[in-house]
Amino acid sequence: MASTSTRVFILEVMGRHAGWIAAAAGLAGEGMDAPPHLILFPENVFDEAAFLAKVKATVERVGWCTVVASEGIRNAAGQFLADAGTRDAFGHVQLGGVAPTLAELVKGKLGYKVHWALPDYLQRSARHLASRTDAEQAYAVGKAAVGCALAGMNAVMPVIVRTSDAPYRWKIEPAPLAKIANREKKLPKGFIRKDGFGITAAARRYLAPLIAGEAPPAYGKDGLPKYATLRNASVAKKLRPFEA
Repeated sequence: MASTSTRVFILEVMGRHAGWIAAAAGLAGEGMDAPPHLILFPENVFDEAAFLAKVKATVERVGWCTVVASEGIRNAAGQFLADAGTRDAFGHVQLGGVAPTLAELVKGKLGYKVHWALPDYLQRSARHLASRTDAEQAYAVGKAAVGCALAGMNAVMPVIVRTSDAPYRWKIEPAPLAKIANREKKLPKGFIRKDGFGITAAARRYLAPLIAGEAPPAYGKDGLPKYATLRNASVAKKLRPFEA
């Protein structure tokens, strides 16, 4: 960011209807002038005028502006800003990219030079950045899933249940798939600031334990991370082929 170059940076993150990843980005900064300056949540209706005014005010005050936008933000008519006009096998709207859409809006309305980025699959695969909490819970959930299968349980999914915030404590319980499949857990209203562009102290208290601790993967002499290589031994199929 520089006065003679990019003034606005927009990072698009996953989150069609739930803004958990976008909210997590808010942990990176404390105070109104610390990035990310604006977070756009799918739980809120996108207000173009308010967004542009906030970007303009931030650039004028700080000199630059960083925006984190959930892929699924919608306008007042309920339309995705990034609607690509296609649908997947489940009938869900395919999104074409909210970051370039917002970039064109900022450039066209405010005249600022804008750069945007899309982490894409890095959001799913960046194991080297996993927290210790993340690694421990992932292992525990996998172990519980095997335990459920060996116990003959069916149509259940191991879930993480928080029992305490401070100190952070949790446990694993099986939950019926019927209560989970094709459903989403959205951000509570109390986790989003009243101006709609950031997270609250309550959100910080909830999210902070989830990024606590470090759990880097082991590295080999060649400098590459060492990961398990699976045998990928398939079992006989029991279900009929899926048909959309």
